[in-house]
Amino acid sequence: MLVNRFSTCIRRCLLCAIALASVSVAHAQTETFTAVASVKGAKIGAGIANMTLTVNRLATDAERDALLAAVKKGGTAAARALLRGKADAGTLQLGSRPATIKYAYARSVGGGRLLTLITADPIVLLGAGLPDAKPAAGYDLGLVLLEVAASGPGKGELVPAAKVKADAQGAIVTEDYSGETVQLTQILKK
Repeated sequence: MLVNRFSTCIRRCLLCAIALASVSVAHAQTETFTAVASVKGAKIGAGIANMTLTVNRLATDAERDALLAAVKKGGTAAARALLRGKADAGTLQLGSRPATIKYAYARSVGGGRLLTLITADPIVLLGAGLPDAKPAAGYDLGLVLLEVAASGPGKGELVPAAKVKADAQGAIVTEDYSGETVQLTQILKK
């Protein structure tokens, strides 16, 4: 009887420890970044906006491999279908425009990290209202690359509406709707 109570107590303590460890790991993964987004183009003009990104969950290597396989197999449509079936990985706020991050992957580079963030919908179609704007069909993903420095501000790029595909060598190629790169500066981890 005493052994059973002791065994039950140990099991409960282990379950509590596991639960607390998983809560702290999930909490430790949540990261918030701020940045300044700016773009300047002959057709679309110039613009600047504050950006806030919150990453709640990072993708595993297996999830990254599955996304790459989807892109190689079916381009943007396959990637979007895969991402829409995934749990949200975070949020993005560009000025007053919100977006849901469906994929967040981080890897170490130099003294910092490179984060790749993807939305399953375009964030904004820059230049869509212009008279000679091209059709928006197929520009169904938003892409963000953040170079987070070990110390000081980082930099990055935003492709608010993109198509993706694999080239003959299997490399991922992106096509931006507007053709203008949105630069991200002053990237800081909060």
